[in-house]
Amino acid sequence: MARPLFEIADVIRKADARITSRHRESLKWPQVKVLNAILRCRTAALGGHRDQCTRCGYQAISYNSCRNRHCPKCQTSARDKWLTARQRELLPVDYYHLVFSVPHVLVPLMWQNKRILFRLLFEASAETLLEVAANPKHLGAQAGFLSILHTWGQTLQRHPHVHCVIPGGGLSPERQRWIRSPPRFFLPVRVLSRVFRGKFVAGLKRAFRRNKLAFYGACLPLQDEKVFRSFLRTLFREEWVVYAKRPFGGPEHVLHYLARYTHRVAISNHRLVDLTDTHVTFRWKDYAHHNKQRTMALAHEVFLRRFLEHVLPRGFPRIRYFGFLANRRRGEFLPLCRTLLAAVPPADSETASEPAVWHCPCCQGAMRIVEFLTATQVHYEETRRVPVLDTS
Repeated sequence: MARPLFEIADVIRKADARITSRHRESLKWPQVKVLNAILRCRTAALGGHRDQCTRCGYQAISYNSCRNRHCPKCQTSARDKWLTARQRELLPVDYYHLVFSVPHVLVPLMWQNKRILFRLLFEASAETLLEVAANPKHLGAQAGFLSILHTWGQTLQRHPHVHCVIPGGGLSPERQRWIRSPPRFFLPVRVLSRVFRGKFVAGLKRAFRRNKLAFYGACLPLQDEKVFRSFLRTLFREEWVVYAKRPFGGPEHVLHYLARYTHRVAISNHRLVDLTDTHVTFRWKDYAHHNKQRTMALAHEVFLRRFLEHVLPRGFPRIRYFGFLANRRRGEFLPLCRTLLAAVPPADSETASEPAVWHCPCCQGAMRIVEFLTATQVHYEETRRVPVLDTS
């Protein structure tokens, strides 16, 4: 893929003076940390490493990455490592993709209680899938799946939702056989929607009773118990969207599909199409009008404010596993699932040597790290005019 014309780091540099004067005090430390990481990513400030071609001996220096999970330049390597690990967990069945969303009226409260209510979003959607799948009226099996949290829409507005990727079937209650779901159908979305709504609202009630919720600004009246109960009643008059996409085939399609969801940030550098002294323009997909491609121009501060709204709480996992894929059960139940499906165990993909960092521009040989360099050493090498490359 060609390098993008503009990067979020360029927007931060353009807006730095205005952010410092107007918004620095209102930014939380994790948000400031993300800004600093993106600015320094793959620059001499983070040091680098000397790479050498194993074939022709060509050498070049590459800058280090910041490895921040909100940086758009640092997700490719993390995604590839994650997908390699997940490849060993795929089963020879069809896979389904379901999306759980909450009504827009809940969004302000969720942003004031990110850690608690994002976790509730994970738990309520997972419990819904496990409960409905276990019901003999529907599937009658123990499901296993992974869930991925996204908090944004195409225009960077707040839109919290969970993507669930789930095999088409599950373990029987006695764990003696694999129960397959009907062709091209997994679970009824209307049932999922109502069970999900009930579980999420019940979780809100528990959090309120235990004084776990914070209320600020427009949400301040909700701290009164009568007002909060009235608010919960309005949630039952809302339609809670659970969207089931068409199954995307067997395991050979799953990894490619997951790559589009697992390690995404709110917006990628490739979506930026123009950058001026005051505004940034980016592409977005209009789902309401047949996925039509449109552009939107925002002032630098507005764009960065929207971007930073999607910084997750420190240590909050974006990807979680449930059912027979849960971390504590995976080692026992995955081999059992393969046995019941008469599937061949995956080949060991580990190799003796480290993968190539990138490929030599002279002979396309594998470039491998031969030396790590500090920021001072990188600066010295730059003065000696040793090639310094951005391998993103």
